[in-house]
Amino acid sequence: MILEAPVFTIEAALKAASYGVHRLELCSDFGEGGETPSVGALSYLKEKINIPIFVMIRPRGGDFIYTSEELEVMRRDIRILKSFGADGFVFGVLNQDGRVDQKACKLLLDEAEGLPCTFHRAFDICRDKEEAIETLISLGFKRILTSGGENTAALGLSNILQYMIQAAGRIIILPGGGSKVEHIGLLKASGQLKEIHASCKTYRPSTSLYRHPKVSLSNDQATFHQVLTIDEAIVREFLNEMQG
Repeated sequence: MILEAPVFTIEAALKAASYGVHRLELCSDFGEGGETPSVGALSYLKEKINIPIFVMIRPRGGDFIYTSEELEVMRRDIRILKSFGADGFVFGVLNQDGRVDQKACKLLLDEAEGLPCTFHRAFDICRDKEEAIETLISLGFKRILTSGGENTAALGLSNILQYMIQAAGRIIILPGGGSKVEHIGLLKASGQLKEIHASCKTYRPSTSLYRHPKVSLSNDQATFHQVLTIDEAIVREFLNEMQG
C-alpha cells in the first residue's frame, strides 16, 4: 500500500522522503490548493531523493476550465518537467458543463508520453462522477484523486468506497483531501484500498529574528511567520495503520 504526500516546500519534500513516504506530489502555492512547481525544485529533489515524484500541472488557481494559451503552457510544463525527471503528472481539465474535457486531457496525456497521470480533485466538482470515472479510464489516466465529491475525505468516505467498487481495479481511486489515519481501517476493509494521499502537514516557526511591526506580505497573517512542513509522527501513524 502506497502513501503519497503532497508537498509544497523543499523542506517538506526532503523530510517526507526521510520519514518513509512512498511517493510525492510536488506542488507550489498551498493557498491555492496546488499549482505547477518550479523546474529548479524538481531538479534539486531528483538529485537528493529516490522516491517517485509526481508533478502538479496547474497554471493558476481558480476553476479548471483553461484557455488554449493556458493549455499550451501546461503542455510545455509537462515537456520540460519530464526532461528533468518527473515520474508522473497530476492535472485535470473540465468543460464549462462540468464534465471532463476529453480533448484537453488527451493533449496533456499525449505530452506525458506514457508516464502515469493522476486526474486531481477537479473530479470532485464534476457533474456526474460515475460518468467521469469511465471517461478517465478510457482516456488512460492511472488514478483519480478524490475526497468523494465533498469538501473533505471524511465527508465523502462512503462515496469513495462506491467509486472503488465501480472502478473495480481498472483505475486507482486515491482518497485525499483531508485524509485521516482513522479512515484507513474502513477503506482497507473494503479490499479496494491500494494508495492513500495525505499531507501530514504541520508548521514550524520562522527562524527570522526580526519581524516588521506592521507589514505582512501574506493573505494569511497567522501563517506568515511560519513555514509549511511535514509532521513525522503523523507520517508514522499512517504507515503503521497501512501496514497493520
